[in-house]
Amino acid sequence: MERTLSKSFWYKYRARWQSSYSLLCIGLDSDITQLPECVLSEKNPIWEFNRRIIDSTYRYACAYKPNLAFYLRDGMRGLEALQLTISYIPEDIPVILDCKVGDIGSTMEQYVSTFLDIMGFDAITVNPLLGIDVLKPILEREKAFAFVLTLTSNPSANDFFVQENMAVKIAKWLSPFPLEKIGAVVGATQVNQLKEMRELMPGRIFLIPGIGVQGGNLEAVMRYTRDSDDYPNILINSSRGIIFQDSSSKFAQAAALAAESLHNKIGVYT
Repeated sequence: MERTLSKSFWYKYRARWQSSYSLLCIGLDSDITQLPECVLSEKNPIWEFNRRIIDSTYRYACAYKPNLAFYLRDGMRGLEALQLTISYIPEDIPVILDCKVGDIGSTMEQYVSTFLDIMGFDAITVNPLLGIDVLKPILEREKAFAFVLTLTSNPSANDFFVQENMAVKIAKWLSPFPLEKIGAVVGATQVNQLKEMRELMPGRIFLIPGIGVQGGNLEAVMRYTRDSDDYPNILINSSRGIIFQDSSSKFAQAAALAAESLHNKIGVYT
């Protein structure tokens, strides 16, 4: 079954929040070199791993986010796993492809057409450094959505996003673009900038990596980035901290417990 953009990411996010009261985005960074031994003999190990993870965690998820790099690592079999994964995720749960593309003209058009129109992702992540051209294919599509890298969670983000004030510049640059089409990636580890980011981007959905293995502060995230009681407009991503909790045959059950735990911790602040 192929997934289609019958409804926009904006609509799905808001509907999923209202039905599940979940703000948890589960990152499917399904590294073939870290998969449990029990799935490695399967015809498509990444797909089998993802299938079990989804079965055990979907009730706690507001969204899923596969990272393209981990599927390319396994070649054509990995791309098959990616397509099988997106088709398997329940239609009411939005799926973001973490691809961080950012090109111009026909090249960007091909990325967007492939990921959104053909493969059926609800949203993608975008690198904005080439300017408005990278967003044109998103803005021209009625139901398309992109999360723009604005303030990332990695330590060397300080080289540009913080020291060079890039995060503030990007946040201001996004202001004219429709809230229902463009969100922002804002790292949980950048505690000192979280409040400013929300003040600069009211109403915009934040995709927030960095909680879990990277050590982001959940309390600070919820205090400074939550938008409103009706729609918090945040997605808190956790990848390795959920999917690689256990390397035995009980990995899916362990992932479910980790997802439930983080979901409940987030719920304390909602």
